[in-house]
Amino acid sequence: MIINLPNILSLSRILLVPLLVAVLLTKFDGKELVGLAVFLVASLTDFLDGFIARRRKLVTRLGMLLDPAADKILTSAALIALVELELAPAWMVVLIIAREFSVSALRSIAASAHLVLAAIPSAKLKTVTQMVAIALLIISERLGDLTPLAPIALWVAMLVSLYSGFEYFVRYGPALFGRNAGSEEVS
Repeated sequence: MIINLPNILSLSRILLVPLLVAVLLTKFDGKELVGLAVFLVASLTDFLDGFIARRRKLVTRLGMLLDPAADKILTSAALIALVELELAPAWMVVLIIAREFSVSALRSIAASAHLVLAAIPSAKLKTVTQMVAIALLIISERLGDLTPLAPIALWVAMLVSLYSGFEYFVRYGPALFGRNAGSEEVS
């Protein structure tokens, strides 16, 4: 079944993005806390959709495409809004988003060759570090003495993102671009 709970959760993550951006870019008292709440709810759907899909054996082709797309839309929109608020340097955000596009392109190339790229542990770590950094940046003005944690977390997220992207290309590039590229699963 294409419409199942995990896919609904992924779609809800995408639907929360305009609300998150509107909250972050609108001036009102408590916007940081509301923005953080919206972001955390959206982030929670990322954990839940995969957990439920695997546990209940509800993994679908739509879900395999929708989940990473929803992740990229959420993180990219949040980071771009944080650049607009001057809470994140644009050059760091560009590097993080460029990594996302690059790995998505690699996955598209693999899919056109009927290959499935297995997820790698550094990609899971990348997602966690990005979510922590975004959450800290959203509430950075309310952190008081802990304010320096937000830019440090963004540095960590950027470095882990770049490492993860590099690892994807090192691991899967030879099979996709080499002369032995075939039509089997790459793991």
